[in-house]
Amino acid sequence: MLNTFSSRSPGTASPAEPSILANRGSCENTVSEREPKKGVLALSEAVQGLLRCPNCRSGLIFQSGCLCCASRLCGMQFPVVDGVPVLINDHNSLFAREDFVAGKNTTFDLSRRRFVRRLDRLLPTLGRNVKAKRNYQAFAELLLKPSSNPVVLIIGGSILGCGLEALAQQPKIQLTETDVSFGPRTQLICDAHDLPFENNSFDGVVVQAVLQYLVEPSRCIREVERVLKPCGLVYAESAFMQQVVHGRYDFTRFTHLGLRRLFRGFEEVGSGPVCGPGMALAWSCQFFLLSLATSRWMRRVMRVIGRLTLFWLKYFDAALIDRPGTYDAASGFFFLGKKSDKVLSDRELVTLYRRAQ
Repeated sequence: MLNTFSSRSPGTASPAEPSILANRGSCENTVSEREPKKGVLALSEAVQGLLRCPNCRSGLIFQSGCLCCASRLCGMQFPVVDGVPVLINDHNSLFAREDFVAGKNTTFDLSRRRFVRRLDRLLPTLGRNVKAKRNYQAFAELLLKPSSNPVVLIIGGSILGCGLEALAQQPKIQLTETDVSFGPRTQLICDAHDLPFENNSFDGVVVQAVLQYLVEPSRCIREVERVLKPCGLVYAESAFMQQVVHGRYDFTRFTHLGLRRLFRGFEEVGSGPVCGPGMALAWSCQFFLLSLATSRWMRRVMRVIGRLTLFWLKYFDAALIDRPGTYDAASGFFFLGKKSDKVLSDRELVTLYRRAQ
């Protein structure tokens, strides 16, 4: 995020309302409010053993308050900030380790005043994720079938994603929550393009509301395949009919087939819309209002007007979400799949199109 992207957004620096597809809650803590861990890593010992250098994938050694690459040819050193390792390869990322050491905002604006966040919560939202909770319950059930204590990597996990309570409340499922931003749940800072873990490490990976914010989503998915165990599970959500909501870090949108092609190395368990055309229409109207604004205060007024007058459109999605026409008009899609040796061909892909009746 990862946020990802994670993925998938709390108070971001973007000019629009935070993405409801991500709707992972609001980030209550700023970097300065984080309670120091006094040198103890936020990750479990088992997960610490899976960590690898994001540059060369050699092992890491904890010394002098840093994680150091064990390879003499590489020799990279990675800081630990309040117990959170910062495993960023500066040469291959939009972000730099120093940004996190200095407490700078990256993808999220963590300096928003608390009363502003509380006021924001009082306003009705324009989006509704219709299927996330149900999908995560299915994901949890699948994880627990082959393993009594599955370990799940969350990309974009600085805050709890919409529906993720179904995993977080499972005592047998261990979550490893990563992001490119500090947050109340961040255990590790890393870039989704270079996941700092050993091959075949995780039983499951979650990429909720993150892929649209990545420069190279396909590279992230290759990394997901690498760190997943054989027959490991992935759950992803990504935006389709949705405007730019993450400012400079907003790059891509996916149709239903576009998202399926991204995961062509996985056997599909389920896929489809999670946020429907009602949400998409509400967002379009909101951004029309925002386009009329010529100053920051006018944008704030238009945003409030939009949320107070357009929120009701999202309630249509409960009835529309499974209709064929929604596949051409949804605000966002999900994919649930299992790591496979077979790759879906493009000819097979196009036969999966669900035509509107």
